[in-house]
Amino acid sequence: MFRFLTRRMIDHLGRRFGYDVSYMHAMLDASPSAFRRFGKATALARHREVVDAAPHFAANLVGTLGEDCGPCTQIVADMAQRAGVPTAQIAAVLRGQVAEMHDDVALAYRFASAIFAASPDADALREQVRERWGDKGVVELTFALQGSRLYPMVKAGLGFAKECRQVTVGGESVWAKRQPA
Repeated sequence: MFRFLTRRMIDHLGRRFGYDVSYMHAMLDASPSAFRRFGKATALARHREVVDAAPHFAANLVGTLGEDCGPCTQIVADMAQRAGVPTAQIAAVLRGQVAEMHDDVALAYRFASAIFAASPDADALREQVRERWGDKGVVELTFALQGSRLYPMVKAGLGFAKECRQVTVGGESVWAKRQPA
């Protein structure tokens, strides 16, 4: 019963976002136990308490961009749109155009980028995040960054990351700026 219901949920996700979910099916077939744990771990990326959707998805996108060249980034951009994040903000994050981002989005983007790159600026940015959203905000943006990296890494590890494509936001193609490793 678990596999049947899980397959339906996986297929629904794929149809809803036009996303290739074959790697999820392969994981479920190989190890239902691992798939359950994957689901729990990926919930980190969705955890939100104090940070609004736009800065939260900025951190999600930074993590995804660091590991992906299209499909996983596209699904996060689509989820951001569905959560009400303005397309201009999503496009600015994808392009790395900090000057075009609202203040909170820029802070989340700069913080996530600094953590991803192990930048010396990370401590100062963490304090700015703490001043803005408190300790919960630091935890939330860290989870958003790290949790979003899991999907593309698992997809690549299982041998299913074979497609690169340009990301589309609001019907327009966006040349995404990948995060340096």
